[in-house]
Order: sequence, then C-alpha cells, then structure tokens
Amino acid sequence: MFKSTLKNNILANFGGKAWFGLIQLVFVPLYVKFLGMEAFGLIGFFIMLQSLLSLLDLGLSTTLNRELACRSANGNAQEARDLVHTMEWIYWSIAILIAVGIIVVAPWIARSWVNVKGLPAQSVQHAIALMGLLIAVQWPFSLYSGGLMGLQKQVLLNTIRVSMSTIQAGGAVLVLWLISQSIEAYFIWQIVIVGIQTVVTGYFLRSSLPKSAKAATFNRDLLRQCWRFAAGMTGISAVTIILTQTDKVILSKLLSLEQFGYYVLAFTLCSGLIFLVFPFPAALFPKLSELVATGKTEELSRLYHKGCQAVSLFVFPAGTLIALFPQEILMLWTRDPRIVENTHLLLSLVVVGSLLNAAVAMPYMLQLAYGWTSLAFYKNIVAIIILIPLLFSLVPYLGAVGGAIIWVLLNAGYVMFEIPLMHRRLMPREMWRWYIIDVGLPAVCCVVIGVILKMHFADNVTTTMRLTALTVALGSMFLACVLVLPFSRVYLRRVNL
Repeated sequence: MFKSTLKNNILANFGGKAWFGLIQLVFVPLYVKFLGMEAFGLIGFFIMLQSLLSLLDLGLSTTLNRELACRSANGNAQEARDLVHTMEWIYWSIAILIAVGIIVVAPWIARSWVNVKGLPAQSVQHAIALMGLLIAVQWPFSLYSGGLMGLQKQVLLNTIRVSMSTIQAGGAVLVLWLISQSIEAYFIWQIVIVGIQTVVTGYFLRSSLPKSAKAATFNRDLLRQCWRFAAGMTGISAVTIILTQTDKVILSKLLSLEQFGYYVLAFTLCSGLIFLVFPFPAALFPKLSELVATGKTEELSRLYHKGCQAVSLFVFPAGTLIALFPQEILMLWTRDPRIVENTHLLLSLVVVGSLLNAAVAMPYMLQLAYGWTSLAFYKNIVAIIILIPLLFSLVPYLGAVGGAIIWVLLNAGYVMFEIPLMHRRLMPREMWRWYIIDVGLPAVCCVVIGVILKMHFADNVTTTMRLTALTVALGSMFLACVLVLPFSRVYLRRVNL
C-alpha cells in the first residue's frame, strides 16, 4: 500500500511540476512579447517581493506537513483538525497585513526604488498595489498545500495545481491579447484565479482530514508543542531568503527594469530544474519523517539514497544541457537575438548554481525529517557573513553577472561543507556513497558527454537540426545516468524480468 501511494505521489508531483514548467516555457515568451521586457521586470519584482515576504510563513507550512504526517500515523484526528484550524487563523491574518502594507508603500516603491524608463509611473504604482493583493490571496495556499502533502494527498494537490495553473497562464495570455496589454490587467487576472485556487485547496484539505466528533478549535497548546521545529524553520527561511534574494533586491535598485528582467528571465528558465527536483523530496518527506519516528533506519537509508539518485537522474542531464548550450536553447525558446545576447551568460551561471542546489535537496529533507534545523540555519549564517559583502562588491561592477556568480559560490559551499557536517551525525558511513554514487558519477557522465558534443556542435544549422542535436545530447546524458545509477539499473532489471 505504501509503495503504491509513494509511487503515485512521486508521479503526481513530477507530472504537476513538469506541466507547470511546460506552461512557463510556452507562455513566458508570450508575456514578454505582449508586455515588453520592462513590464516583465515588474513580474520579476513581484517574484522577489513574494520570496522576501515568505519569511512571514514562520515555518508553519512545513511544520503542518510534518505534524500531519505524524498525527495521521498516530490516528489523532482531533489534534490534526485543531492544528489546521489554528494555523489557518494565523495565515489569513498575515495575508491581510501583507495586502495593507504593500498597498501603503506602493507609491514609494514606484517612485524611489524601481528604475522605470518607458512605463507610466501611475501604472507601476497600480501594479505594485495589485502585487500586494495577489500575495495576500495566494498566502494561505502554501499552508493548505503543506497540509495535503502531509496527508499524502499529493495526487489531489497536483490535480488542483495543474488545472488552476493552466487557466492562470492561458487566461493571462488571452487577457493580454484580447482585452488589455497592460501589467495591471495581468495582475488582476492572477488575483482572480489564485484566489479561487486558494479557496478550493483549503476546502479539500479540510475535507481530507480525519473525522472527529468535535468541531475544530483554535488550540495554543498545539502551537507550543511544535514551536521549536517551526522556529527552526523560520530561522532557516530567514537566512535562506537573505542569501537567495539579496542579489535581486540590489539588482532591482541598481539596474533598469529591462536589465533586471533579463536576470529574472534566466532564473525563470532555470526554474524548470527545480520542477524536476521537487517531486522527489516533496513525496518522500512525509515517509522519511514516518521512518525516523518509527526507527526503521535501514529502510530510511534505502529511501534516502533512492531519492538522491532520482534527483540526479532527472536534473543533471537537463541542467548540463542548459549550462553548455545556453545560446541555442534561448534562441529556440524566445526567437529574440537581443534576449539571447543579454541572457546567455546569466543562464549558464544560474543553472550551474541550481544544479548544485538540487544535489542537496534530499539531504536537507533528511535533516528536517529528524527535526534537525540548526545545521541549515548556521550554515546560512556563515554564508551570509562571507557572501553578502562579496555580493555588494561584485554587483556594482559586474551587474547581473555578479549576482549569478554569487549564486554559484553559495551552492558550491553547500555541497562542499554541508554534506560532511550532516553525515557526521546522520548516516555517518554513507557520505562517500552520496558524493561518488548518488551525485558524482551522473554529474561526471553528463559533463563529459556534454563537452564532447559541444565541441562538435555546428552553429550554422537549421532550427530543426539544432533541436535534433540538443535532443540527442539530452538523451545521451540521460541514458548514461540510467546506466551508472544503482536504483535505475535495478529498475531496468525488474522490467526485463
């Protein structure tokens, strides 16, 4: 039963993220076409603002995920319902404060922060105020998502995500095409659809909770029981946000909105890697927490390494391809030489950093399954002390490229230092298995194959030939990873049998 549920959750998460990634690949170039790169820079500013404000999550969405997974195993229905109700009140209160706060400061941001050249000042101010409303209606969605994931209702969650994201993206293009090519129209549509998504997800979470004779109530005692884990997650979120968003905050001030838009575009295309990573940690985290709670260390170890290898299998081929062929991929994607010229170096650097970040996704989930939040917190504190001054030194001279270099250095530090520190405490005999088998072999295979193909890649070819060559390169790297990773070889033997 567990294997079937876990498999379904992984497939659902992978399908949902793959679909969302496909939507971005299809619709982002259309957003740029209808709005222009400067207005697209405002969308990037919204993404940055949303990430900064995620600190106010207070670690509650991940906490609810973990706590519902444990309480489902223990069969405590009333506590599960009370916990959701309690956190719901907190989330909606924060959402209202966010909306009011951003609307109040919108004139100052439009006048004194973003560097606008072609857009009307009033339009920028309206767009920023609408960002506040959009973040507010989207805010409780992360809580409801965390709850459904903890209940291992990830097929349901991804059905909601796929349906609503399709309407959200496709409808936005229709609005820009048929009604108004304005940034305000874009954000108004997002508010309507995201609001519906939040309400629907909240309904299904409450419907999926175990039944209880009493109505759910606000329970401070439950918050006290899980405050330590939530506080740890808040600390991790705070330092992670500082590390991952400081570059964007600085660049949004120093660069024009157009140049900032190119930086955001590189991260947007690269976010497809995150979509390939997310299904495995998200699906495995509740089970990892359950195995830790029941002390099944051997099964925990097997599941952990399978998750690490699955991430490598699906991320390294795609990431290596983008890092080595950024110009070709950008031209196929946008058909705009100006975008290619301004974005290809950024994209290559950002992808390298994201590959390193993807590699530590499962180790991070293992830490959280044990309730160990201090390592992630302190590693990020050290990174802030080292990298933030470097960021302020590089960005004024190198601009967006300086921010991308910092992204690479940050994630290289995670791979080099976090993994040894983690494995000194958790699974101490299995660190080199992670470095060599889970990550090292597939990474080396992809880089070697990619470099060889890059050396023989012809520039003056048709679009069809270029696409064919990239597909062959991706397939070759994927096949090499399948052959060197133990879990995929075992799967192949079972299929043959």
